[in-house]
Amino acid sequence: MNKMVKNRYVLAFIACVIGLTLVLAGCGGKKEESKAAAGEKIVIKIAYGNNVGEPNDKAVREWGRLMKEKSNGKVEFQYYPSSQLGSQKDVTEQLIIGSNVITISDGGFLMDYVPAFGVTYLPYLYDNKEQLYKLVDSDLFKDLSKQLETKGLYIVHSKWIYGDRHLIATKPVTKPEDLKGLKIRIPNIRLSTEMMNSMGAVSTPMPLAETYPALMQGVINGAENPIPVLFGGKNHEGAKYLNLTRHQVNLSSWIAGKKFIDKLPPDIVAMLKETGEEAGRFLEKENEKADKEAIEKMKAAGVQVVEVDRAAFKEKMKDFPQKFSKEFPPEVMDKVMKIINSK
Repeated sequence: MNKMVKNRYVLAFIACVIGLTLVLAGCGGKKEESKAAAGEKIVIKIAYGNNVGEPNDKAVREWGRLMKEKSNGKVEFQYYPSSQLGSQKDVTEQLIIGSNVITISDGGFLMDYVPAFGVTYLPYLYDNKEQLYKLVDSDLFKDLSKQLETKGLYIVHSKWIYGDRHLIATKPVTKPEDLKGLKIRIPNIRLSTEMMNSMGAVSTPMPLAETYPALMQGVINGAENPIPVLFGGKNHEGAKYLNLTRHQVNLSSWIAGKKFIDKLPPDIVAMLKETGEEAGRFLEKENEKADKEAIEKMKAAGVQVVEVDRAAFKEKMKDFPQKFSKEFPPEVMDKVMKIINSK
């Protein structure tokens, strides 16, 4: 072997050694980088439509406090009330692509992704939160949640009662017939639209933030929501009758994108669920307190509280689920009734 050929072999060997060294160093670097990333603070944006100071807002901040405490400061919530990150539809699309956002939702909205989810939002079906909690703990709800994951959405937790929804209007309403001709603001959800029309009013979908000017200008005659939300939005300045219809016990779910959840350590996901349910119990107490305070403040502002013949409304709405026979077939409704009426 001549000298030139030997030199080529030596140079090739040296190149291989250098290359292998760089690869190994790169692998080690990636491991270190991965360790560093694992120790970094996790920032989660919390998006919701409620105003600062409402029970939901207070409970969200309690959730953040609990999460920071349990994670030893590793997880930080950033709050975006009053729909600052956009409409519910816009935010949900952000979740699907993997944004670090968790947002509040409910069955009426989620049925756009998994139709049967709407059973949790049906009017005059649930009489109390305990019935809804039975549903959340059921195999039916677990199955619906799994179906939602195939759409890119993940239920973080669901034992969160947004509140009992009532109706504020420009006239007293004690029975379904009293709603005739009244234009009532509802969220832009098909189930809500059908619900208010079936109750006897004229459904008028619009964003929550537009309710107050619409009332003041006479575009609508009323709105429906939990009492603290109606008060927080100053709806009582344009409508002086708070009608206690309690047409829905509003269960909410906090949802994230499946892509985002899959990136989080499992112990952090478990913490989000645990602290979320704890904050939900905090919310229940806040709702009770806020209901009483809001009613007293409304009365002082000239609002008349009207007791409603709820049995008459319940009778009128008993066949309402049949309007959604494709979404809620009889076998699904049978399961729901069996679950909520179980001892």
